[in-house]
Amino acid sequence: MTRKKQIIIPIVILIAGFLVFFLFSSMKKPPQEKAEVDNTPIVAVEAITLAPMTLKVDSYGVVKPKYETELVAQVSGQIVELSAAFVRGGFVKEGQLLARIDPNDYEAALIEAEAQMASARASLETERAQGQVAEQEWKQITDASPTQLSLRKPQLAQEIARVKSAQATILRAKRNLERTEIRAPYDAMIDSRNVGLGSFVGTGSMVGKLLGTAIAEVRLPVADNQLQFLIDQGKDATVNLTGTFAGIETIWTAKIARDEGVIDSKSRMSYLVAVIFDPYALSDNNQKTPLRFGSYVKAKVLGVEITQAASIPRYLVENSRVAILDNESRLHYSTVKIVRQDGENIIISSGLGDGDKLIVSALDYPIDGMKLALISDKKPQVSDKDPDENTSESQVAQNDSGSGE
Repeated sequence: MTRKKQIIIPIVILIAGFLVFFLFSSMKKPPQEKAEVDNTPIVAVEAITLAPMTLKVDSYGVVKPKYETELVAQVSGQIVELSAAFVRGGFVKEGQLLARIDPNDYEAALIEAEAQMASARASLETERAQGQVAEQEWKQITDASPTQLSLRKPQLAQEIARVKSAQATILRAKRNLERTEIRAPYDAMIDSRNVGLGSFVGTGSMVGKLLGTAIAEVRLPVADNQLQFLIDQGKDATVNLTGTFAGIETIWTAKIARDEGVIDSKSRMSYLVAVIFDPYALSDNNQKTPLRFGSYVKAKVLGVEITQAASIPRYLVENSRVAILDNESRLHYSTVKIVRQDGENIIISSGLGDGDKLIVSALDYPIDGMKLALISDKKPQVSDKDPDENTSESQVAQNDSGSGE
C-alpha cells in the first residue's frame, strides 16, 4: 500500500502541474504582430527651374569726372570781378565768366598796337607812291636800266614788314585782353577756387579747378579669368552701379566705354572704364538721382546670356555630377555642364531638366539606383502597445488620482 502511494502521489502532482500549466497557457494572450519597419532612406528634394540667365561680373570703383581742368591765369593783374557761381560746389555753364583780371593795361596795349598799325599802313602807302614816282622817272631815261634800290623795292618790303608786325601786335594785344576774362571751358562743377576779389595773380598762377559734369567715369577692376563671361571682353556692355544717395540705396545705369588694355602691375587686374552721362542730372529732362563724384559704387557688368540655366549650391556637385530623384523614386546621378562658379552656387547650362527633383539632403551610403523616399511619403507609425493595456493604464492612473483626492 505504501509503495502504491509513493507511485501515485508523484503522478498526481505531475498531472496537477500539467493542468495548471495548460490553464495558465490558455489564459496568456498570443504576442501581437509588429508592423514591418520601412528602412528606405528619406531624402529632401528641390525642384529644378530652368530659365534664361545673364551672367554678371562683379566689380567696384569710385566715380570720377572724365575731364578735370586746372584754371591758370595767362596774364597778370588784379582780380576785379568774381562770379557768384565761382565757389566750391557751384555749377557753371560753358563760356560762363568766372573771374576778371583788371583789363586797363591790356586795353591800352591794344590801342597802342592799333596806333602802330595805322602808322605802318600810312608809311606803306607813302612808300608805294614814292616807288611809282621813281619808276616813272626811270622810264624817261633810256640809256640805263633801273636797279631795285632806285625803284625803292627794299623800302617797300620794309614797310610791308612793319604792317605785318603791327598786325601781330594787335592780335597779341587782343588775345591778352581776352585772357583777362577767365571763363569755363565746358559745363562743370567748381572743385576749388584759389583767388579772391582784389588779389593779384601772375602769369601761370592757379586760379581754380573745374570738374566736367557732362560725363563721369568709373574704373572697374576685373580679374582676367572673368573676362570670358563678358561679350567681346565687355565692350559696350551695360553696367548696373549700386551706391547710396542721402542714405538710400540707388542703382544707376552705365556703359563700358573702353578697356585700358593693360594689366595692373600691383593688383594683376584688368580695368574696364564705365561712363555715365549727366551724372548730376542737370538736364531739364533728366529725372534720375544724381551720382556724385567721389562716390563708392558696386558694379555688375552684364555679360553672356544663356537660354536655359539653373543655379544650384556648390556642395551638391561632385565630379560634375548631381543626385536626382527619378520618377520611380530611385537615386540617379546626372552629369551636368558647369558654366561658372558663382560664390556658393554653381551655374549649370545642361544636364538637368525643368522640374527635376534635386536631392539636397545627405546620404550615408549612396548607390546609383537605390530606392529612396520623401518625407511626405512616410506614413505615421502605429503604437506597439495593446489598446487594452493603454485602457487599463489609464484606468489605473484615474484610480490613483481619485485616491489622492
